[in-house]
Amino acid sequence: MFKRCYALLVLVPLLILAPRSHAAYAYFGLEPDIVTNYVSNSSRNLGYVRVTVELMLEDASFLEAAEHHAPLLRATAIDIFGRQPEEKVKSLTGREEIRRDCLQKLRQLMKQETGSEMIKDVIFTKYLYQG
Repeated sequence: MFKRCYALLVLVPLLILAPRSHAAYAYFGLEPDIVTNYVSNSSRNLGYVRVTVELMLEDASFLEAAEHHAPLLRATAIDIFGRQPEEKVKSLTGREEIRRDCLQKLRQLMKQETGSEMIKDVIFTKYLYQG
């Protein structure tokens, strides 16, 4: 009985302190910032949005592929923002919808190009609009 208790006392801390395997996420920024016009309510005023987009990649090994496809990723993000109505660009819930739309379309695009979705998340680190 004492040997079992001793074994548990020795093994439990080792299991707790053992290194756990976790994903090695990597981040890739679309440079320079995305700057584009969006659909404004009035035809006389043209609104614009400036966004810094960071891609959270599933693994650091995907950095090279993300860099290779960066022009395509940027063009897709610009297209998504350019199609948004003013209300969506200016609201917090609309911003989240745009972020999810970017995530879904960029994943789909990378799946087509590389065979792997590779993008875990899309993060807007700067989000400015005028219009």
